[in-house]
Amino acid sequence: MADRLNGYRILILETREEAQFSKLLAEQGAEVVQCPMFTIHDAPDPAPVEAWIRRAIDKPLGDLVLMTGEGLRRIMKLARARGIDADFVAALAKTRTFTRGPKPGRALREVGLEPQQTTEKPTTEGVIEMLSKLDLRGRRLGLQLYPDKEHSALTGALAAQGAAVDTVLPYVYDSKAADTNIIAAVDDMAAGRIDALALTNLGQVRRLIEAAKAHGSEAKLRAGLEQTLIASVGPAVSGELAAHGLRTDVSPAEEAYFMRPLISAMASALAQRKPRATTR
Repeated sequence: MADRLNGYRILILETREEAQFSKLLAEQGAEVVQCPMFTIHDAPDPAPVEAWIRRAIDKPLGDLVLMTGEGLRRIMKLARARGIDADFVAALAKTRTFTRGPKPGRALREVGLEPQQTTEKPTTEGVIEMLSKLDLRGRRLGLQLYPDKEHSALTGALAAQGAAVDTVLPYVYDSKAADTNIIAAVDDMAAGRIDALALTNLGQVRRLIEAAKAHGSEAKLRAGLEQTLIASVGPAVSGELAAHGLRTDVSPAEEAYFMRPLISAMASALAQRKPRATTR
């Protein structure tokens, strides 16, 4: 079954697991078209992040909510640079940890720890639902945030439960430099040179729309998506597509929100179509 995607051109939008995703697709015979969407940088001012780490060491948090794996890795990078990583991990070992989906859980395991609980839905709403069942009154709760997202609903819900919320934002996005790549991908879809678009996080949907609007190419983007198979890794991405009036053609089976199931779902759907790229 190693040639299930032979002859198909799959567009993937840059992710933190881009190399792995590209490799898995290529193993199935796909021609992978990569589109860098943004660059991730450490927080421009490390002082607030370092202060947050030191607070967590001096007085271990009662609870920690990790929204992204990238966030914890960036925090650990700074902790190592300051020579306090061992103390930080020791403090986290005393803390209840909760993760938004599997990716932050993997980052936590990289430092030898396990999450107490992971959301069934890898969304902010899923985090709110999970934590709503807990008694957080009077507990210090560390909350790792991520860029380009309004977090007031989450912080408000936690505060309403009586938690003392201590937030940290360990990284930022630089997206403008990648606009040229995005518009080139839009042109490829509109010209029928892409068989499927594989989306692995909701931020990719937002960036596509934002960049297309900024460059007067939104109509071309929507026209291109009309003739391209749209594959979503899970409900968060599908929800974002729907919010912009876009459809989801393919998604893995429930609770199988990972790369391999996504690739299998795409292969099954594309088997019903002829490869567009090879007919041109």
